[in-house]
Amino acid sequence: MTVRTPDDVLAMVPVLMGFVPEDSVVMLTFGAPRPFHARVDLPRGPDALDDLEEVVDQLLAPVHAHGVTKVLFVLYTVDAVLASLAVERLLTAFREAAVEVVETIRTDGHCWWPGVPDRPDVPGPGVPYDVGSHPVTAQAVLAGRAVLGSRAQLASTVAYDAALARGVVAALAALPAGSPTGDVAARVRTEMVSYAAGEAAPDDATVAWLLRALLEPGARDAAAGLVTPENAGRHAGFWTEVVRRSPDPLVAAPAALLAFAAWRAGDGARGWCAVDRCLDAAPDDPLGRLVATVLAQAVPPDAWEDRA
Repeated sequence: MTVRTPDDVLAMVPVLMGFVPEDSVVMLTFGAPRPFHARVDLPRGPDALDDLEEVVDQLLAPVHAHGVTKVLFVLYTVDAVLASLAVERLLTAFREAAVEVVETIRTDGHCWWPGVPDRPDVPGPGVPYDVGSHPVTAQAVLAGRAVLGSRAQLASTVAYDAALARGVVAALAALPAGSPTGDVAARVRTEMVSYAAGEAAPDDATVAWLLRALLEPGARDAAAGLVTPENAGRHAGFWTEVVRRSPDPLVAAPAALLAFAAWRAGDGARGWCAVDRCLDAAPDDPLGRLVATVLAQAVPPDAWEDRA
């Protein structure tokens, strides 16, 4: 995508993120061998100003790690004072790090302003914009890229659904005591054939079997080992189906597998939502923590192939 104006940037960011950010700083990067884009929540509450330093650090660390030379910031907030202070600290820190800040923009979702106020070429009330009819948005629609209205909407796609889970809970209760027998990787591989062909999502008995089986050491690794760059998106879809039907005590493993598959598919935003669900249930989950680390450090998905 090529951007030339603030309207172009504001149309592109939701497409890149997969949702329309709120109360966030979005950073677009340029000039690195592997450019990346990042979003961090703007702090709220009485300690917001003190917490801005953490926001700056979160954004600057992967910039250093990947050799980024230029960045562009978009701040999504109605709080002009907080935005101005955030821009001031970002500009100071990134200039000290010899990283060029190409532009800073603030938006409330309806109008945009330059991040540095009092620019003579921008009216005080802001510049109205509408991304709905923008060519970038139209291109995304044609390409089948869904853009949700908020991160909360994205998180809801991996949230527990009691209605969907009812049959899984019953199937779990019907399982015999002890560990399930069978090859987890083979079972996942078989289910993925049907799922990839567009057939029905895994049935309740299959989800229940997987949730019990994934409690065993090595089972999760076997399932993760099936994820490749070519099929990562399908695995992310499959594990999304499982996660939505997983009771909290058993959700850590499938949520970690979803996070891993989403990262390898290049869908960092969905990966973070899955990491949140995983670590909320099991804060020390090793795969969940691993994916959280690679996402925070903006490690590109193909680095897994390099590692292998």
